[in-house]
Amino acid sequence: MENNEQRHTAGQTVRALVQRSHRGPRDLALTTDHPRPTPGPGEYLIRVGAAGVNFADVMRAQGTYGGGPQPPYVAGFEAAGEIVAVGPGVESPFRPGTHVVGPGAFAQFMTMPAVGVLPVPSGWSDAEALGLVLNWATALAALKPLGEVKAGEAVLVHAAAGGVGQAAVRLARHYGARVIATASPAKHDTVEALGADVVLDSRRPDLAAEIPRLTGGVGLVLESVGQATFRTSLSVTKPFTGRVVVFGAASGDATLTTHDLVFTHHVQVKGLHIGALATAAPTLYQALLAELEALITDGVYPPGTPPHVHPLAEGPTVLQQLEAGRTRGKHALDPWR
Repeated sequence: MENNEQRHTAGQTVRALVQRSHRGPRDLALTTDHPRPTPGPGEYLIRVGAAGVNFADVMRAQGTYGGGPQPPYVAGFEAAGEIVAVGPGVESPFRPGTHVVGPGAFAQFMTMPAVGVLPVPSGWSDAEALGLVLNWATALAALKPLGEVKAGEAVLVHAAAGGVGQAAVRLARHYGARVIATASPAKHDTVEALGADVVLDSRRPDLAAEIPRLTGGVGLVLESVGQATFRTSLSVTKPFTGRVVVFGAASGDATLTTHDLVFTHHVQVKGLHIGALATAAPTLYQALLAELEALITDGVYPPGTPPHVHPLAEGPTVLQQLEAGRTRGKHALDPWR
C-alpha cells in the first residue's frame, strides 16, 4: 500500500482520502493534491477502479489496529484496478493494462506489492473483484488451514452479513458443514439467501444455550465480534476437538486467561490476520490464492451482487455507518467520482 509521502512523480497529484488522526473516520479527509506514487522494487503502479471498505479501516482510524500506520496516511486496505507501470524486480509480471486486485488505498493511483495480487477474473468488474484477497482469503484461511473444517460438523459464523461473514457462509456450505450464523434481525434475509442452515439474532440473551440445543456443540467458530460474543463462542464449542478462529474484535477486545483454558473452556483458540499470514507464511498464502482461483473457475465463488459503490468524498460517511453497524454487504469507493 502506498503510504510513503516521499516517493512520487514530481508535479503530479491525485485525489485521496487521508486519515489525519486516530479520532476515527470523522477525521478522514479528502485531498486533491496527494503526490502520485511511482512503483518501487517488487511493486505495480495501479490506476484504482474501486477500493473496498472494511471494518479494518475503522480500526486503523481509531488507532486500535495492531501495527497500523501513524497519521497522516492514505487510508484503505484493498483495491482493484489497472496496472499502468511495473517496478524493478517483479518476477513474471502481469502486463500493463491487466486488471488486478490486492492490498489497496482510497486514492486514484497507488502502488501494490506484486506478490499479493490476483488478476481480476475474466468478465468481472473491478468492484466485483473486491474482497477476493481480503474477505474471501480471510474466510478461507479461517475455515481450511486454521479451522480444519470437516463435512457434517457445525460451524458458527458471527457477523455473517459482513464481507468476511458472507464469504464464510458460502465456503462453509461448499465444504459440507452445517452453518449456524448470527446477525442482526434486519440482515437475516441476506444471510439466509447465502444458504445458512440457521440464522440467529446476535443479541438474543439465550444465544449460549440455543446454539448447543441446535447443534450438540459446535466444531468450529469464526469469531470476529469480540467482547459481545467471545464468551458465547467459547462456551458453545466442543471441548478439546473444537476450534475458535479469531480474526476481529468489532465490539471491543475480549480477555482469555490460561485459567480459562485449563479449567473452563477446553478449546483450541487460533488467531488470524491475513496480512500477517501473507508475510509470515507466504507459501500458505499463495496456496490460499490458488484455491480461490480454483473456486472461481468451478463457479463456487461467482461475482454475485456488486458492492455498493460510493464517490470517494463519501468515504468518511460510509466508514462511520460501518462503525455503527448500519451497513449490509460489501461497500466500495470510486476515486474518480
